Amino acid sequence: MAQAPAAKMKFRIKVLMTLMMVIGFGVLIGRLFYLQVVTGDFYRQRAVDQQMVSTTVDAKRGTIYDRNMQPLAQSATVSKAILSPAQVKEEQVDLIADSLSEILDVDRQTIVDKCANKDRYYEVVKTKVEQPQADEITRLIEEEGISGVYMEEDVKRYYPYGNFASTVLGFTNSDNVGAYGIEAYYNKTLSGTPGVVVTAKNSVGLDMPFSYQQMYEPQDGGSLVLTIDEVIQHFVEKHLETGVVEHDVRNRAVGIVMDVQTGEVLAMATKPDFDPNDPYTLLDENKIAQLEEMTEGSEEYNQFLQEAQFEQWRNKAISDPYEPGSVFKIVTASGALESKTVSLNSTFYCSGSIQVANRKISCWKAGGHGAQNFADIIKNSCNPGFITVGQMEGPDIFYEYFDNFGLTELTGIDLPGEAESIYHSLSEFKAHDPSVELASSSFGQTFKVTPIQMITAASAAVNGGRLMQPYVVGQVLDADGNVVKTTEPTVKRQVISQETSKQMALLLEKVVTEGSGSRAAIPGYRIGGKTGTSEKIDQQENGTTTEYVLSFMGFAPVDDPQVAVLVLLDEPQLNNGYGSTIAAPIVGAILNDILPYLGIEPEYTAEQAADQEVQVPYLVNYTPHDAQSVLTGLGLKTRIMGEGGLVLKQIPGAAEKIPSGGTVILYTDEASAAALTEVPAVTGLNPEQANRMLLNSGFTLQIVSEDVEAQGTVAVSQEPAAGDLAEPGSVVTVTFAQRPEDTGQTAGESETSQTEQQTGQ
Repeated sequence: MAQAPAAKMKFRIKVLMTLMMVIGFGVLIGRLFYLQVVTGDFYRQRAVDQQMVSTTVDAKRGTIYDRNMQPLAQSATVSKAILSPAQVKEEQVDLIADSLSEILDVDRQTIVDKCANKDRYYEVVKTKVEQPQADEITRLIEEEGISGVYMEEDVKRYYPYGNFASTVLGFTNSDNVGAYGIEAYYNKTLSGTPGVVVTAKNSVGLDMPFSYQQMYEPQDGGSLVLTIDEVIQHFVEKHLETGVVEHDVRNRAVGIVMDVQTGEVLAMATKPDFDPNDPYTLLDENKIAQLEEMTEGSEEYNQFLQEAQFEQWRNKAISDPYEPGSVFKIVTASGALESKTVSLNSTFYCSGSIQVANRKISCWKAGGHGAQNFADIIKNSCNPGFITVGQMEGPDIFYEYFDNFGLTELTGIDLPGEAESIYHSLSEFKAHDPSVELASSSFGQTFKVTPIQMITAASAAVNGGRLMQPYVVGQVLDADGNVVKTTEPTVKRQVISQETSKQMALLLEKVVTEGSGSRAAIPGYRIGGKTGTSEKIDQQENGTTTEYVLSFMGFAPVDDPQVAVLVLLDEPQLNNGYGSTIAAPIVGAILNDILPYLGIEPEYTAEQAADQEVQVPYLVNYTPHDAQSVLTGLGLKTRIMGEGGLVLKQIPGAAEKIPSGGTVILYTDEASAAALTEVPAVTGLNPEQANRMLLNSGFTLQIVSEDVEAQGTVAVSQEPAAGDLAEPGSVVTVTFAQRPEDTGQTAGESETSQTEQQTGQ
């Protein structure tokens, strides 16, 4: 009987232990179920994260080409210098630090500090290492038996032409991401998909990238084919750079070339600009001079530097609204003709000024232009005449065409940073009668548009009346070079009729042939255009204008407009400067270069064709574009040498005669003036070949021949001789005669003659 309680107790203990075991296993099983099933994905990912580490590998950024597939921006494979401190031998630290700091131009102590971090397997020493330096490090590793130093593949963006088209292209930042320009606007297309290197960690959590790793290859980005033409862009940049120097332009200059029929931008430049390979270095000499007067590192210095950098990156052609001045009269005139407010026979009178409400507005010509018809007020760029036209139109019609020509909206060009225009509303025009706002707007003042808006509107006035969508990317290519997208020309709307457009083209031709744009004329070509001299009213001091924007819009050919050029110089430092005297010669020089390049041939009058020789005028102390304008008018070509603002020397000299179409070299600095060029060999060449070779070398051909057009005519002698040094632009006299085989000479004699010619070459 005494053992019953003990047995009972044992039984209870067994039951309790069994329950505890059941509960314990139940909790354990429940916990395992929770960990493995409910939150299994979460902990599996944590395990992977603890065991593996991933490193992003940049994709190769797509190439940016010009319209002829010339690369303007491209990516190349470079290297990344990597340290694995855990694998660096202590006795090699000094060797590694000394060598890498010298080769990579990296602070030595930084490398020593990285080597001391022994719990790391992966430390970046430097990215974007060029091939010569990478090869030198690889040789060092092999020759010295260095461990813990590695080279990884990396990608770097290159701009092969330096500051060429830089404000259009933009640049990429240190992470290979587009920061400005096309690089930013089309960043997603160009970037591609980055790759990943997955690396294992060891038992104590240290990276082991060179023992266990797997790489997922990056997918290269797509490429872009621009509408920009590299040759035309070079012409524009060359003439803008010269214009900035010769007229001491303080607030940059802009040039745009547009295909008026499609809206394609063939060239777009702002000068001074920057080198996208080194975008943080200033190239504007005026800004550099201002910076040098400040204390380096000061708050003033740093703020000025940052503002100057942002300014040089900004694409002034689309981001800076300006008062267009008289170039805008193209829009006023087009609207007035289309609405039949005026006709070609309408008459006007300019006394030298006109009174509008309480304001007297003067004409640029003291004493006025007197009696004029509609064509006269355009070619004379008469402000009182256009104020009268604006008043005849009235607020509703004027505003209607201002809006229809696209000046109240963004053009939508595929570039970042396009600014909106600043203009008077219709209600402001109607607030007063007569309206001073309407009067000033009619000749291009008291409102602002961007250069891209202005050239797009002007192109619509002469292309048949169609407002086109401007664009800079013609095609998008995939990583294999296949075309995946093509931009088609887009007509936004018909703003004026074809008939009105043809009338406008003829009226604007008179601006060049008879009026204020005469310095843009080119013999053999029908050029139209409009000058612009606008006051920067928002910068007036005590009511007096101190700064101006001088501009000119030209187009050609008048009978079939193909291309338009707009140039504006913001704040040139000169007295009595006008768009007609400053900007028009630059546009004329650009058109003189690009029209033959585009295959648009000159058509000379009988009088022009009869002039075989031209006497070269005296051009020393002229500005380069003034001199070029004079030479162009004489049917001569020009080559500008140097970077100065005045002509110091000319070849051929004043009063010398050269063949029509010959080239005059203008030297603008001492270094270029002292240069001599080797005369090429032209013996054995036909007249066309000889002329081309001499022109390409900067010389002018003088032909001596009884019949230069006879079959088989070749050069038999030249003076100066081949290989002699002569001043570029000087005349090379070449005597031509028929080949021996064309005059009945024997084969032996012919072979001797050819051998002599080859020896002479």
